[in-house]
Amino acid sequence: QVQLVESGGGLVQAGGSLRLSCAASGRTSTSYAMGWFRQAPGKERKLVAAISWSGSTISYTDSVKGRFTISRSNAKNTVFLQMNSLKPEDTAVYYCAADTVVGTKVSEYAYWGQGTQVTVSS
Repeated sequence: QVQLVESGGGLVQAGGSLRLSCAASGRTSTSYAMGWFRQAPGKERKLVAAISWSGSTISYTDSVKGRFTISRSNAKNTVFLQMNSLKPEDTAVYYCAADTVVGTKVSEYAYWGQGTQVTVSS
């Protein structure tokens, strides 16, 4: 089993930046793909970005393209989400997820972190 712990969330003003981190432990010898999802109040959990183990395959939801960047350090068993030019509509709980194959759906990921709150004020 893999355990995931997110960090880096907080309260920022519109236009500001945050960098989220997700540290993995457990069966980290497996070549896991990683994804970031977010869930706003009253909304379904949706993909923000995903990255394959090698980093060769990356996906973003349209609303964050050009503002967010997903990356990973396999040596450190950590994935990152750099969020720039934040908007109030980015406010949500952000979740890290992992699975053996990269995907874009919640149902495609077996392992999940506890979530970290991101709040963007106007």
